[in-house]
Amino acid sequence: QGQLVESGGGLVQTGASLRLSCAASGRAITNFPMGWFRQAPGKEREFVASIRWSGSSTYYTDSVKGRFTISRDNAKNTVYLQMNDLKPEDTAVYYCAAGAIRGLLTDLSGARSWGQGTQVTVSS
Repeated sequence: QGQLVESGGGLVQTGASLRLSCAASGRAITNFPMGWFRQAPGKEREFVASIRWSGSSTYYTDSVKGRFTISRDNAKNTVYLQMNDLKPEDTAVYYCAAGAIRGLLTDLSGARSWGQGTQVTVSS
């Protein structure tokens, strides 16, 4: 099992941008779908975005389409989530996840390993 470490969270104002990073160690991410989930206070963890192991396809929850972009750099063993036009409802702890080898990662059931999370807070 490898380790996933998120970074890049913080406190920003409405309309600002942040880029989250997820650095993997102990295992190459090359053949694994990677994704981001988030959990707001008092709510269940939810899917945000994912990218296929090949990088050929990306998936987003409706509320972030057009604002968030997921990408991966296999050479750096890192996955990114570029978040633009942030809104207060984006406030949550953001978790990086890896799915099963060459599988899909579009919901919680597809995740096989998790990072510890990074807090994103958007003030109005």
